Amino acid sequence: MDQNLSKPEISQPPALVIGPDEAARRTLHSRSGIYKAIAAGELQSFKTGKRRLILVSELELWINRIARKNAR
Repeated sequence: MDQNLSKPEISQPPALVIGPDEAARRTLHSRSGIYKAIAAGELQSFKTGKRRLILVSELELWINRIARKNAR
């Protein structure tokens, strides 16, 4: 029997929340830009314990608002 057979990958559901670093990576914004948007009330976030988290759905709404606002 071939022991080099790869095991099937188990797919995980997409994350519901992400941290500011991941939000910056996904939107190609800087980490400080994400925090500025949070401070300005443009991007909703919440804290759980010491972690700041952003709902992925809220991040999508925010980036779509920016795209519409700055569209040419």
